[in-house]
Amino acid sequence: MENKKEIRWKQRFSNLEKAFLQLKSAIDQFEKLNDLSKEGLIQRFEYTYELSWKTLKDYLESKGEQEKFQRDILRKAFNLEIIDNGELWLEMLEKRNLMSHTYDKATFKTVVNDIYTKYYFEIEKLYHFLKNENE
Repeated sequence: MENKKEIRWKQRFSNLEKAFLQLKSAIDQFEKLNDLSKEGLIQRFEYTYELSWKTLKDYLESKGEQEKFQRDILRKAFNLEIIDNGELWLEMLEKRNLMSHTYDKATFKTVVNDIYTKYYFEIEKLYHFLKNENE
């Protein structure tokens, strides 16, 4: 029988999967997106990123790891080779926080490009890792 922490991360993963697939849908249509749609892409990235690290936290707890803070969770996941680019995950955290408080057009374009060229692929790797763990 699965313990409560195992059930919890799997429930959270179900939400992550839905968010990831919505982000993937926007990435797949990236070349067609106008600025309004790119704002939606940023929103999808933000909530997919949030669910990613929270699912990771729950997953680590199910394995007996007790990290409370986001940076510590990302470091632990890197040390356990769950994620392979810890620096990029920390960069995603910074950009996610920046976009919540910045309305600068140049920053907007940079973040949209980073989501498309780098961040999506890191989230996708974590998604596939967790999906395999969930099966």
